[in-house]
Amino acid sequence: MAKFRLSASLPKTATTLLIGGILAAAAMPGFAASVELTLDDAIGMALKSNPSIKISAYDVEKANWDIKVAKAGKSPSLTLNHDASRYKTTGSAAYVYNYQHLTDAPIVLLKPDYLTTAYTNSINLTYPLYSGGKLEGTIEKAQLSEKSSNYGLDKTKQQVKLDATSGYYKILQARNTVKLREESLDQLTTHLKNVRAQFEAGTVAKSDVLRSETEKASAEQNLIIAKNNYEIAVADLNNIIGLQQDTELSINDELKYENYDKALAECITYALAHRPDLAQAATSVDIANASIKVAKSGNKLSVNAVASEKWTDDDFPGMDNNTWSIGISASYNLFDAGSTKSEIKGAESDLAKAKEQLRQAKDNAEFAVREAYLNMKEAEKRINTSKVAVASGEEDFKIAQVRYSAGVGTNIDVIDAQVSLTSAKNDYVQALYDYNLNRAKLENAMGMPVQ
Repeated sequence: MAKFRLSASLPKTATTLLIGGILAAAAMPGFAASVELTLDDAIGMALKSNPSIKISAYDVEKANWDIKVAKAGKSPSLTLNHDASRYKTTGSAAYVYNYQHLTDAPIVLLKPDYLTTAYTNSINLTYPLYSGGKLEGTIEKAQLSEKSSNYGLDKTKQQVKLDATSGYYKILQARNTVKLREESLDQLTTHLKNVRAQFEAGTVAKSDVLRSETEKASAEQNLIIAKNNYEIAVADLNNIIGLQQDTELSINDELKYENYDKALAECITYALAHRPDLAQAATSVDIANASIKVAKSGNKLSVNAVASEKWTDDDFPGMDNNTWSIGISASYNLFDAGSTKSEIKGAESDLAKAKEQLRQAKDNAEFAVREAYLNMKEAEKRINTSKVAVASGEEDFKIAQVRYSAGVGTNIDVIDAQVSLTSAKNDYVQALYDYNLNRAKLENAMGMPVQ
């Protein structure tokens, strides 16, 4: 098994190369690796390898090309055409009169049908002078779409960061749960030995032994479940950061509490100003406005400068009989059966829809911040209360053990005290996990930029 260690002290370029090497090596079939990981390492690897980011990056690239396509519409276009045709000319009749003998019937001369071949070559230059705002609106829409794609990329990065952070904390929680279940099993195993010893001495009933054995078996099952949850958490994070799912992760970190001092109102204000999805929704309003401009161009004059040179001949390649022309071409739509009007109305409906979506996005953003903030504060309070419960539970368990050994307490007292202690410790771990997770969700809801 190969073991890798990432270090935050390495230069950025070296860290990037190391991460890339780990990703490449760990992706090799049959390659077993153990990676020492920090939260920053996990986020960095996820940002480098996650397919969602690559998909969003391709959207940005496509939008950049769309801008070039739109701008090309305002540039001159030059086309070369070649036509080759063969057609039949229908014959005709000619009447010839004999003026010396007017009484005679005219002589009819028939001109037979014949085939004609024509070759035509032309070069045409067109330069748009005025499009009623259609070309400008198309360019504006393309530029706004590129802007929206970049906001989408930022949003994807923030979500990937949250996924990696959540997966990282889930491993810490699952690992702590395994420790708690192992500790609980050790305590119940020790207690069972004590109960059996007292039963053999004749000081306790058989029912105490049976109940203790049942509790020990239950603790063993809980440990099996906890270990399985840990393995799933590791596989999940490996999937997020781009490693083989059976890669072993060595995380020298613990769930901890760090005070968050920003007020809720401050968090909401920041979110409304910085969330990429809100910027994206606002950009959609701008795109809808640009679409209205494009639609309205259908009722405006279109003017192009045109120039052409043409060659025609009966023989291939048709380069004789040269003609050329240069001028201005103007067109105006007099009647289109209401097509332009319908396009304008449709674009106006899209604008109204985009405005409602922006308003909805702002409401959803405020709720997401509020929910994460309140959940974080609720978990913060549980950290303090569960910490007190753990201290009380440890004291109660010690007293119950002493009383039982002295013959003044019951087996139920010891088991109940042990269960309460394990529950209190589990509540403490859960509160730490909930606090850290909701803090990460809060930063995501606020639109904190990904470095």
